[in-house]
Amino acid sequence: MIKRSFLSLIVATLLITSCTNSNKFKIEKGRVGLITSATTIKEIDKLFENDSIVKNLSEGALGDNYFQDDDKFLIFEKGGKLLLTIVPKEQLDSTSTIKSIEIHDARFKTEAGTNLNSRFSEINANNSLRPESTLQSVILFLDELNATIAIDKEELGLRDFRTQKVSLEQIPDLAKIKSFVIWFH
Repeated sequence: MIKRSFLSLIVATLLITSCTNSNKFKIEKGRVGLITSATTIKEIDKLFENDSIVKNLSEGALGDNYFQDDDKFLIFEKGGKLLLTIVPKEQLDSTSTIKSIEIHDARFKTEAGTNLNSRFSEINANNSLRPESTLQSVILFLDELNATIAIDKEELGLRDFRTQKVSLEQIPDLAKIKSFVIWFH
């Protein structure tokens, strides 16, 4: 009897651990890993207590730099691998929720398997996409995820810095992702 309950405890612990690890790198609408749309900046330290956090803080409204950057919280895994860049909605406010998260690690992926190493053909097959052209990239809007994926125009064979319209058919199947950002608004 004791052996059976002990075995049940071990199995339950393994299931909880595996579920926690799989959720650690899961991307959904309003969620990246353990971060949700309700997560505040002050909770970041606790969520990533085993990792390193580099805080690049702006001068906020008190600074004299009108064209200042947003606050950025860079999450590094122990060992130095950059995982995420987190940008809060409000600068210099620990109670602020999150505006966006840029994914830097391919272990973060959607239910359909879209991750930083995905090629355009995989992204297009599993998502409804809306392309928009910028000077150097094509931005793919994934509305069902509230995410953007950037593909460098050089992947399309375009080297000019114009914002000509680009259709999904012009993007090669093997085009690589330049950036992957989840938006929380």
